[in-house]
Amino acid sequence: MQTTFRITDEDGIHARPATALVNTANKFSGAESFAEANGKKVTLKSILGVLSLGLEQGDIINIICEGAEAAEALKALENVIVNEGLGEVHA
Repeated sequence: MQTTFRITDEDGIHARPATALVNTANKFSGAESFAEANGKKVTLKSILGVLSLGLEQGDIINIICEGAEAAEALKALENVIVNEGLGEVHA
């Protein structure tokens, strides 16, 4: 399962929102969550991985979740991105 987002936060994804994404991904032991952007795919369970993407305003990111809890994990990660004002669902 995956959803594509466009980063709208003028500061991009820096340490605080990256931590929120990692903490959310780690709540789901039955799902592996990944972020894919700029030709690179990283686990969402590592803050260094997320920060290594260097996401800035306007970048497109795919959030990919696999496993038994994939749907719940993807919805929770979407809520973090949208509710924290980090980005919006991109068609």
